[in-house]
Amino acid sequence: MQALSYSVATSAEAAVAQFAEAGGLARYIAGGTNLYDLMKLGIERPIHLIDVSRIDGMDAIETGGDVLRFGGRALMTDVAYAPVVREQYPVLSESLLKAASQQLRNMATVGGNLLQRTRCMYFRNGAGSASMVGVYPCNKREPGSGCSAIGGLDRNQAVLGTSEACTAVAPGDWPVALMAMDATIELLGPEGSRIIPVAEFYRLPGETPDREFNLHPGELVTAITIRKTHAGLKSTYHKVRDRESYAFALASAAVALEMDGATVRVARIALGGVATTPWRSPAAEALVVGSSLTPERALQAGRAAFTDARSGEHNAYKIELGARVIADALITAAERRA
Repeated sequence: MQALSYSVATSAEAAVAQFAEAGGLARYIAGGTNLYDLMKLGIERPIHLIDVSRIDGMDAIETGGDVLRFGGRALMTDVAYAPVVREQYPVLSESLLKAASQQLRNMATVGGNLLQRTRCMYFRNGAGSASMVGVYPCNKREPGSGCSAIGGLDRNQAVLGTSEACTAVAPGDWPVALMAMDATIELLGPEGSRIIPVAEFYRLPGETPDREFNLHPGELVTAITIRKTHAGLKSTYHKVRDRESYAFALASAAVALEMDGATVRVARIALGGVATTPWRSPAAEALVVGSSLTPERALQAGRAAFTDARSGEHNAYKIELGARVIADALITAAERRA
């Protein structure tokens, strides 16, 4: 059994200092809804846990002024039910309420949710795991070992953003909505604070699928910010899954629109369940901007999002499914009262 120590941070700065003292072998923990799973599977092997769940102010939900700002340790439930979020930004609220179970949403934080790792079965049960040692190579777990999903059981794998090294799907719902809303992420680490767009937070697998996030060692997600926009009113998060509760997306779409009568003036379209990162689709957006949003046009836009899709043996269905999910989300968003 691996020895494990634990400390409680009273500020973000203290948490970063404790990480440095642990020599980079620490992990931050708040709700622990993903980290504990990864530790049980032997994927994460920290020697020290830094509890950030008691840092004052880092759970704040600020909805005044020109931006929405959610502290990194704000709970998914609290953000989803915040009146301004629920009434004026349904894409954000729905993405949280369609994720996980109520019990998990009451524990999980919006900052930690950004760092979920894939549910690819080869990653979770692949090379290096206690039960499947050497049976299923996985480049995310052991770089250079191979990808068992390529040529294997790939029903749930990605069709966008894949590489010869990895086809694992990015699992989150919340990050897809943040991608559509052009969110920014506030980070604090040993080198100081910085702010990056959510689109730059995630890395394509390329030849290094084990490197999923553009984080510097020891950086902590302190807040998420979204500039307020009228597109929030006409927005939605549509998710198709194998069952209606507590299941990850086979395909999902976050859509936000600004309209002039029946004409789309601004479109924001992001996809989940089909790509290796939360995926924005400029091609789909371009097809609806400046036009009336008919069901036919919406489906054309959905199919445009998958022009560069590459399927495996068992997941080609995601291309048409994803296109129709986008189309349905576009119509739903357009019909919302502004």
